[in-house]
Amino acid sequence: MNFRAEEIRVLHVDDDSEFADVVATFLEREDSRFRVQTAATATNGLKRVSEDRFDCVISDYNMPGQNGIEFLEAVREQHPGLPFILYTGKGSEEIASEAISAGVTDYIQKGTSTEQYAVLANRITNAVEKFRAQRALTERTRRLETLISNLPGMVYRCMNNKNWTMKFLSDGCKKLTGYEPEALIDDNKVSFGELIFPEDREATWDNIQNALKREEPYQVTYRIETADGEKKWVWEKGRGIFEEGEVKFIEGLIQDITPQKFMEQMYENVLEHNVNPT
Repeated sequence: MNFRAEEIRVLHVDDDSEFADVVATFLEREDSRFRVQTAATATNGLKRVSEDRFDCVISDYNMPGQNGIEFLEAVREQHPGLPFILYTGKGSEEIASEAISAGVTDYIQKGTSTEQYAVLANRITNAVEKFRAQRALTERTRRLETLISNLPGMVYRCMNNKNWTMKFLSDGCKKLTGYEPEALIDDNKVSFGELIFPEDREATWDNIQNALKREEPYQVTYRIETADGEKKWVWEKGRGIFEEGEVKFIEGLIQDITPQKFMEQMYENVLEHNVNPT
């Protein structure tokens, strides 16, 4: 997404309406993406924030009714992450500290030169682009989590050791192994390596290590024993995550293929009993 091409909607709250209009004019000259609206009181500002979409709020400190900090706290109740810049002529360490504690994004003192508007425009742009990037990341993470939760099997990230020490497991872990993910993460109660049939462990290890040495994806099939003692065949596909040529993690998907294995064995038995001796 090209954040720099997007319109930036700003609400400036200041009881000096003439000054607010001057700021709006200079900001829109500084950056053509800015669309600045104004309000004269915190009450009106909060109403505007509730009714419309803004990318950033700028507020004075000394205002009738609610001051800038009280306005900030009211905005944070509705929009916890919305960029909020306290832009005030009343500067002190006490106010700055109070603003930071209330969750202000930035704190700028009003100046006397027109250079202050370039500084303000830059602070707004940085705050909005950071906010949009975080929001986009949150949305991508949500979509990825939804995708992973709907996959038929268990998505994992683990260390490359014989315990296959898990660092991440999807919700499919419970259905596949009978254990909650937390039981396997960092070998908390049991390691995934312990679930693999003893007679399958070396072959599984060797096949995966050979693929990792070639820096290629791998596919392996082996048996596990679940928390309640059920025996399952599983199919695993994964790949190494490398840093400076060394395997940092392994990521992949493990699926239950017990029904397919059962059908294969039945088919093999049928063929074996139907073969006529020569």
